[in-house]
Amino acid sequence: MALIILILYQIMQSLLMVVIAPIFVGWVRQNRAWLNNKSGAGVLQPYRELRKLFIKRPLLAENASWLFRAMPYFYFSIFILVTAIIPLLSTQLLFAPVADAIALVGLFAFARIGLALAAMDIGTAFGSLGARREMFVAFLTEPALLLIFFNVALMSQSTSLAVVAQTVLTQPMPVHASLVFSGVAFVMVLLAENARIPIDNPTTHLELTMIHEAMILEYSGRHLALIEWGSSLKLLTYFVLGIVLFFPWGITTHISILSLFLAFWFLLIKLLLLGSGLALFEILSAKLRLFRAPEFLTVAFLLAIVGVFTQTLMWK
Repeated sequence: MALIILILYQIMQSLLMVVIAPIFVGWVRQNRAWLNNKSGAGVLQPYRELRKLFIKRPLLAENASWLFRAMPYFYFSIFILVTAIIPLLSTQLLFAPVADAIALVGLFAFARIGLALAAMDIGTAFGSLGARREMFVAFLTEPALLLIFFNVALMSQSTSLAVVAQTVLTQPMPVHASLVFSGVAFVMVLLAENARIPIDNPTTHLELTMIHEAMILEYSGRHLALIEWGSSLKLLTYFVLGIVLFFPWGITTHISILSLFLAFWFLLIKLLLLGSGLALFEILSAKLRLFRAPEFLTVAFLLAIVGVFTQTLMWK
């Protein structure tokens, strides 16, 4: 019976994240519209866009290979798999002992590399430009992300995200200096990994500025819908990951209807506040030139190193 409950919760968690991912992106857009004194299209607008794309037939270039055709399904599937290893409402996850934070970084890398290869598959200038820029950013963000995970692993003596969440929940002192440094570094990595300002602008198609959008210009129809859905799921995954690593209060350590209900409302409040914070930050920030991106991400890397050193001294 316990195994059946774990399986049902695992399926429910993945479905919940897949369903609310477009709504979360819509919430961020709506907040940006409000901050610009505009009415906005509503939080459900991403669903309308996905529906419009799913009913359209994708147009493919004549020289598109199987890689270009299969990549949207692979990209979307990777992030569905990611939802199965990150504690959302409870730390009692069926797949928690199978994959850890290091495997999570590997999954992110698989999705990125696959999309970059598909962008270069047809041989267009924009696709190759976006793929090169994406790998350039990844070269700087992945080491910082690994160091952030090493920091919390030193504190919990485990790289399992469920164990990390339980450790932070049971800490007598809720705020650690090492977590502050790592938290700031994680926010900087989140912005870069999800093509947000100041590294990239998700609303532009200007050649001199776009990174992620350049890689998917050749996609259309349901293929583009799957990539857009996967990107929104990636953004939500990073926010949930930040909640698990730095303020998991509200996540339950067992599975019951009441505890999951309360954990859901805690999660909803956190996502609403974080989405509004992201919109506010983007409104107040300007996009950096591409050649200034290494400086921004180097600061994230240095902050992650300081966090690891601080945690090492505290651990000793």
